[in-house]
Amino acid sequence: METLKTSDYQALQAYLRDACGILLRDSAENLARRRLRPVLDNHQLASIVDLLERLDRPGRSGLKEAVIDAITMSESRWFVDAAVFSLLGDHVLPDIAGRSPGKRVAIWSAACSTGQEPYSLAMAASEFREQNPGSLGSIRILATDTSRSALEVARRAHYEVGPDDTGVTSGRKERFFRSVEKGGWQVSPDIRALIEFRELNLLQRTLPGKFDVVVCQNVLVYYSAEKRKAILARFHAALNPGGYLIAGSSELAGDVPELYEPIECPSGTAYRKK
Repeated sequence: METLKTSDYQALQAYLRDACGILLRDSAENLARRRLRPVLDNHQLASIVDLLERLDRPGRSGLKEAVIDAITMSESRWFVDAAVFSLLGDHVLPDIAGRSPGKRVAIWSAACSTGQEPYSLAMAASEFREQNPGSLGSIRILATDTSRSALEVARRAHYEVGPDDTGVTSGRKERFFRSVEKGGWQVSPDIRALIEFRELNLLQRTLPGKFDVVVCQNVLVYYSAEKRKAILARFHAALNPGGYLIAGSSELAGDVPELYEPIECPSGTAYRKK
């Protein structure tokens, strides 16, 4: 893909900002070009200029959604942010269990991509329950994303798990995965049974349910301050009283201090619903 003229890149930035509420930084041109290449190929478009022209026409056949998916796509790996899982296991779940022993726990993985995050959450919650008998009841995880293709991968639960996946210890691999004849690994049925995958846009008005924990990483950084605050308000509405938002360092839950109380822990900050 050829380097964009400054005016064309600015036009792409303006479209994403005005039509989608997504902020594309000046420094992200190369990233945008790489991520949009498959979109251009799938829709038989020669350039981003052609893409912008097509987006202005009626009957876009999911083109806008494909662009949003490509730009906001987050890396999905096993136990990718150790601080998130330390917060969950060392503070959030103990606090929930201490207030309501044996409680059924509902967790929302709000931008699950290809599934590694919600499966990791299910494994971590299962480990906590096994190590602390009577602490938690059943575990339910809703995993949502806007990308249908990512959700298809997540539902199959078939992955390559290699040496770089340091969060998957040998014990976890033995406990939570099954080898597949054609190669790779599939998440065990007992973990898969804890998770429902659903297509969902974080900006839609309808809430997907009520939860004790919402986990959101590496997504809100792409949105304007206005859209980010709207999404954080929706998370707040979806949380049960005393529920927690566990956000990546880029999610800026501190933007809405009227909604969340920051709880400082050795491994990071969790945000409790006010």
